[in-house]
Amino acid sequence: CVSSTPEPPATPPSTGTGAPWTVVVLTEEAFGDVDARNVAQLHAEARAAGEDVRHLVLVPADTERSVLAGLLDHLSLGELRAALGAVREGRPDPERARADAETALAATLAALRAEGLQAHGRTTADDPLPEVREALGSEPDAREVVVVTRPHAVEDTFHTDWASRARDSLGVPVLHVYAGTTRLG
Repeated sequence: CVSSTPEPPATPPSTGTGAPWTVVVLTEEAFGDVDARNVAQLHAEARAAGEDVRHLVLVPADTERSVLAGLLDHLSLGELRAALGAVREGRPDPERARADAETALAATLAALRAEGLQAHGRTTADDPLPEVREALGSEPDAREVVVVTRPHAVEDTFHTDWASRARDSLGVPVLHVYAGTTRLG
């Protein structure tokens, strides 16, 4: 992991015409101020130049969370209480997971809009990549993906995390930022 301020893609997807273009934002939890500011900074120059940058936020309902992976994630970060909590919680209740995703979506949209960004979104199934792929094909000029997650020791190490899978299969720039930080994944 590298600690850095998120940088925009090497070749900004500017159309040069002021036509709208979309950034697909995939997050597993509600954005805080740092996350919204990070996303806002990515294309601040393009927006200042009059580009119409829009954000599509996708939040998966985590109904199939792995208890073991959650335990290892927390232990790798030295979060002993959270590790114990992950074991006690066990598998998530699907209804609660969907409600949590809706809450995270609403908070994320509010945080992005507070930064002056155009944002809309929806919740997805546990594996969000099919919906990311669909969004890249259906959103006006969607050309890049920003993934915001907590560190996941197992998935990040073995490159099975959303960002790695997206880079391998989508053919667009993918930026992975750890939630609440400026650290890149």
